[in-house]
Amino acid sequence: MSTPFGPASRYAHTETATWTAPDGREVVYLRRRFIAPPERFAQIAEHVVAQGERLDNLAAAYLGDPEQFWRICDANAALRPAELTERLGRRLRITLPEGIPGAADE
Repeated sequence: MSTPFGPASRYAHTETATWTAPDGREVVYLRRRFIAPPERFAQIAEHVVAQGERLDNLAAAYLGDPEQFWRICDANAALRPAELTERLGRRLRITLPEGIPGAADE
């Protein structure tokens, strides 16, 4: 089954399932997306949060795509993206995607 999500989406590789309602109607839904522990991501940079910063802008600066903000969330075990920039001075891990070894892993 094709996915409505682009290849860079956090849901691009999430499997779908189908539930059949009592009236016979089929409903397709996404299965749960599990996130690897942060230590499974190779760190490439660290960012200290400053006043007024937004996660999409950080993703654009470090990862080249503002829609990749979810990778920073995954690398920092954040369920709510906004929590990553709420506290000034917080150190954020910027990482490669899971499974891609970095310089520290080689």
